[in-house]
Amino acid sequence: MARSRKTSGRQSASRSDTIRHEDSFPRNEVIRLEQLRRIYGQGDAAVHALAGIDLSVQEGEFISLMGPSGSGKSTCMNILGCLDSPTSGRYLFNGVDAGTLTSKQRALLRRNYLGFVFQGFNLLSRTTALENVELPLIYRGVPTSERHELALDALRAVGLADRAHHTPGELSGGQQQRVAIARAIVTRPIVLLADEPTGNLDTARSIETMELLQSFNRDQGITIVMVTHEPDMAQYSSRIVHFRDGCIEREERL
Repeated sequence: MARSRKTSGRQSASRSDTIRHEDSFPRNEVIRLEQLRRIYGQGDAAVHALAGIDLSVQEGEFISLMGPSGSGKSTCMNILGCLDSPTSGRYLFNGVDAGTLTSKQRALLRRNYLGFVFQGFNLLSRTTALENVELPLIYRGVPTSERHELALDALRAVGLADRAHHTPGELSGGQQQRVAIARAIVTRPIVLLADEPTGNLDTARSIETMELLQSFNRDQGITIVMVTHEPDMAQYSSRIVHFRDGCIEREERL
């Protein structure tokens, strides 16, 4: 894929014999959704989770997806993360139509170009912070010594180098979320997908988390797409996309 950041151990998902790029894809556009629909079930029981949305995300943007439960924002996030597939329409990532990829290629896209932060942290309880951050690098086959160094650098970036050998049970909720963010950025992803990253945190830790995400967006140019129910957290982004009934109701630039 064009414009990817190079990191040791990164497996390429850009061979011309496996992935076809869209020649007309704009240089600074990293995500484009075209008339994207996702329907669950059939007939009278069909649920139109997404009803034909169009969305463009530029490199370096920080956007928030908002809307009531059932509005389609989480379905959209799952498709962006290649965890679900649209019923119709197209999802272009960095000039590649994700709908044309095999399951193996989609896994490579997730591994090499996307970072994920979840509401529930999703840390392994019996492993240290350092080992949790190392996990994506293990999947890439990065050598042990280099893996340790990169993971420790990521923990330094979130202010937790001194907690590298603590397990999640020995960390506060805010610290666990910072470990999860370190794990997401250790591979230097093009896009970071954050699903309710402050949902389990108090106000002070929520602000801390959002300031951290904002700094990675500002200082490293990582594109961030975040789902949130919290208007005050959405204010940290540069654009808010409001969903309702499977459609994009409106957009708000900040």
